[in-house]
Amino acid sequence: MSIILAIDQGTTSSRAILFDDLKPVFKAQHEFPQHYPKSGWVEHDPKQILDSQILCIKEAFDFLGKQKVDAIGITNQRETVIVWDKDTGIPVYNAIVWQCRRTSDFCEQLKQDGYGSMIRGKTGLPIDPYFSASKIRWILHNVDGAAEKAERGQLLFGTVDTWLIWNLTGGAVHATDVSNASRTQLFNINTMEWDEELLQLFGIPTSMLPTVLQSSDNYGTAHIHDREIPILGVAGDQQSALFGQSCHCTGDCKNTYGTGAFLLTNIGDKPLFPASGLITTVAWKLDGKVTYALEGSVFCAGSVIQWLRDSLGIISASAESEFLAKSVEDNGGVFIVPAFTGLGAPYWDSEARGVICGLTRGSTRAHLARAALESIAYQVNDLITLVRDAGVTLNKLCVDGGAAENNFLLKFQSDISRVDIIRKASVEATARGAAHLADIGLHGRNRFAGDAYAEDSIYFRPTMEEKVRETLLHGWDDAVGRTLSK
Repeated sequence: MSIILAIDQGTTSSRAILFDDLKPVFKAQHEFPQHYPKSGWVEHDPKQILDSQILCIKEAFDFLGKQKVDAIGITNQRETVIVWDKDTGIPVYNAIVWQCRRTSDFCEQLKQDGYGSMIRGKTGLPIDPYFSASKIRWILHNVDGAAEKAERGQLLFGTVDTWLIWNLTGGAVHATDVSNASRTQLFNINTMEWDEELLQLFGIPTSMLPTVLQSSDNYGTAHIHDREIPILGVAGDQQSALFGQSCHCTGDCKNTYGTGAFLLTNIGDKPLFPASGLITTVAWKLDGKVTYALEGSVFCAGSVIQWLRDSLGIISASAESEFLAKSVEDNGGVFIVPAFTGLGAPYWDSEARGVICGLTRGSTRAHLARAALESIAYQVNDLITLVRDAGVTLNKLCVDGGAAENNFLLKFQSDISRVDIIRKASVEATARGAAHLADIGLHGRNRFAGDAYAEDSIYFRPTMEEKVRETLLHGWDDAVGRTLSK
């Protein structure tokens, strides 16, 4: 047996989950403040990220007593940028979060200057403020003295995994894994190296960058509360969830239904660059072999249910949405497009805004609740359609995240996407992926090959008539057309 500590550092909270042979036995979680200095800007205090994570780890150690922790795996919010002084360890600015849009104008200029194809071909990513490179550039251009310090080799950059590793190892290790590196827009996913042309384009010195390691590798020794524990696995949160869902074969797919939704599909050892709104990303690297994934993002998934609860007041708890949705035979012709912060793939329209279509005097709050849940499934289906259009045959869709507890949503997703859906008993897919990667590093092999978590799974299979499905999809496409800005 092996006790693995999974550090799961998210956008709104930090978590520590203990796994005993990949079975979760303890979880600690602490939220930390969000900072919004201007409209569209999102920041975190890096020290608060670290402090909240250390507090979670301490609670995990208290649970264990004197029992040994064999290894640490880390998974993290991706694209978020931290820049710090390598001598003092003090950040020169707050962490700029993946959600932040402050670099929109610069990114738009890059598009107009014709860099889109080059950047996409090297990184698999569209030009967008979402990714790290333009955020690093903003810090260097807007923090007094930062550019000069960076040129002198005094500053270090990292995504959140790198910040945690550097602090946990006492500044001994400045490293990231391939999955996080692939989200920076500075990493060439064909050569698997930092790209000099991109570094020059964004004006970022090579000396700032962490060493890129495999997803299961030696990331040094963490020194925490008188314990010394090797850090042996690292992956960005969505890639970690893909691994934690045992999506190890080409065509295996997972979707995380959280505030947003993230669909990742394993596409094997060669990258695909479909002419659609999908992102090509590195899933993981093990034993020298790279696995790639196609990824699509839905900006508003579970948050549309929060909107029903907190803004409209038509439900008192998120779980009530399922009861209401099932209380009516259909959506009554009502469609909601929750483009509250624009639309992600395949549209990538940041100026799109939400609409409700098809309201009649007979429309009720039940129809609105049903339309809201259906809107999540339609958005995910748009992504699944793109994956299929890229020539990938889906084997299965594994699901996790808070909204995946909603049976109505998963059955409707299965129907509208014509795919078998698997919801496993344990919802800790993201943390389990990090623990699994660390376990591989600890034992030098994958002790849990295949689907080690299939027991107690619930399956949802499509039964909807094709004519009904086509009518619903036509209604959704019409509704989306009303939201787009261009």
